[in-house]
Amino acid sequence: RYMKNNHTLYSDNEFERAFKSCDLPPDLFTHEAHIRLAWIHLNKYGELDAINNILEDIRRFDNTFGNGNKFHKSITVAAVKTVKHFISKSVWLTFEEFIESNPKLLTSFSDLILYHYSKDAIFSEKAKTEYVEPDLIPFI
Repeated sequence: RYMKNNHTLYSDNEFERAFKSCDLPPDLFTHEAHIRLAWIHLNKYGELDAINNILEDIRRFDNTFGNGNKFHKSITVAAVKTVKHFISKSVWLTFEEFIESNPKLLTSFSDLILYHYSKDAIFSEKAKTEYVEPDLIPFI
């Protein structure tokens, strides 16, 4: 079986299925791939289902390929909400167009999260295991 060596070689549907079934090689689940997963789910399922699907899928992926300690619930939810904000600014037909139009999602992602959260809030033990609302600026 041919192993794809970059998440962009998968169609959106293939990427979503491969991630959900843990058939995606873990080294392909980069920061950009995280953003793509959120983009796919938000466009297909809407915010609430996207959040629930991604929380479940990332937890499964972490338990399959790691020891389950990388999963961070608040950062995952905040990431989906951040991607949703950028999606709401225009319409993109492909993830490539979306990410090229919104490079801050790749270059300044932590700054985008820290716009909403203090470091103490987002990096707390509680925030890792349960969703903590932003303590600086709420998501709209």
